[in-house]
Amino acid sequence: MLDALQFEFMRNALTAGLLASVICGIMGSLVVVNRIVFLSGGIAHAAYGGIGLAFYMGWPYLAGTLGFSLVAAMVMATVTLRAKHRADTIIGVLWALGMAIGIILIDLKPGYNVDLMSYLFGSILTVPDNDLWIMVAMGIIILALVTVYYHDLLAISYDEEFARIRGVPVTLLYFLLIAMLAVTVVMVIQVVGLILVIALLTIPPFIMEQYARSLLVMMIGSSLLGMVFTITGLWISYAFDLTSGASIILVAGSFFFLNLMAQRLFHRFHSTRPKRVAQTCEAESILDPRRS
Repeated sequence: MLDALQFEFMRNALTAGLLASVICGIMGSLVVVNRIVFLSGGIAHAAYGGIGLAFYMGWPYLAGTLGFSLVAAMVMATVTLRAKHRADTIIGVLWALGMAIGIILIDLKPGYNVDLMSYLFGSILTVPDNDLWIMVAMGIIILALVTVYYHDLLAISYDEEFARIRGVPVTLLYFLLIAMLAVTVVMVIQVVGLILVIALLTIPPFIMEQYARSLLVMMIGSSLLGMVFTITGLWISYAFDLTSGASIILVAGSFFFLNLMAQRLFHRFHSTRPKRVAQTCEAESILDPRRS
């Protein structure tokens, strides 16, 4: 892997992956503890509508995609607050509708061919320096907002009613959280792709949730896990000439299932151990009456 870093595109890819890991580690932890993984997937897929709108109107990528995604995200946030029993259905509809609008608008653009697969799996090996600086700026803004509102976000994440009693503006913070999530998705999707964004938003935080004793530890651990997945995936893609985004997802997914298996074996061992100890003690008391 070290010899690959002599190439600028590999250095940029590694930097982009590490930045995406940190950003997704912070936001992904909030996504997982608030149980809005499906909503984050809806925003990511609806962003395709913004991509199509930007190309059809000739707007810059960020202008069209960010505006469209923020509107879709606010609609989804409103639905989850006011009609929770129908939220999954409406988010699913917006999910599909956003993608359909994006594809149709790109089809209608005369003489312009856009490879949607590059937005699906990303083009992390072709990240320019400008995108890296945008990710750095976005990471600083998100880190600052999370730091300022950390205790309030923590309160609404684990006990919404208690947060309301404390006077925390729950609704306003929830919309802020969804807006930050939409910005995260739009900024990172053009670098690492839609599927990798969802993977980094969900897999590391889900794993860390089982071990972390605080939200802060969960954020830090998720960011580090994302870095490990990114570095390992890039090394595999370089060594075996594979697609980088897909390799990173494969590493993250494999670790996810290995963790599930380890957790199941751990719980099974500890659930059977007391019974075995009791049976052993009973057998010893039968064989040796002095133990009775």
